[in-house]
Amino acid sequence: MAKVGIVMGSDSDMKVMSKAADMLEKLGVDYEMTIISAHREPDVFYDYAKSAEEKGFKVIIAGAGMAAHLPGMCAAIFPMPVIGIPMSSKNLEGVDALYSIVQMPPGIPVATVAIDGGANAAILAAKILSTSDKELLERLKAYTQEMKETVQAKAEKLEKLGHKEYLKQM
Repeated sequence: MAKVGIVMGSDSDMKVMSKAADMLEKLGVDYEMTIISAHREPDVFYDYAKSAEEKGFKVIIAGAGMAAHLPGMCAAIFPMPVIGIPMSSKNLEGVDALYSIVQMPPGIPVATVAIDGGANAAILAAKILSTSDKELLERLKAYTQEMKETVQAKAEKLEKLGHKEYLKQM
């Protein structure tokens, strides 16, 4: 059963939202992904958010650009955590979506990651789930260790090669 719902308003968000899906897969978290427009199909959206709890979702990751209503509307209907991902856009580079998602009214919080922050949204969802899942917590710890080792390997390579040779290999 999917523990995380991933929803986006358009397939133009797929590059960012697929990063969330990829990270959830890496961490062994089941998810369900869909495209629903809160503006163009409000009845379908309402049914999605209203039924998410009975489907077994514990967290929803919602991506949105421009007006960015999808995460906030999910949070208004779904009683558990919602993580919003503001999408970059050609007009305001995602700042409009960021402000729209962050500035929710009292009582309707949306945890918000950086513009186009799909991977971090998935990690935050996994951290929320790990409060009641020790195996997931261990996978998160292993991922953190993996990141540390990657940085250390890069530092050793830089020390060995010097910055000019390092840049040539990038």
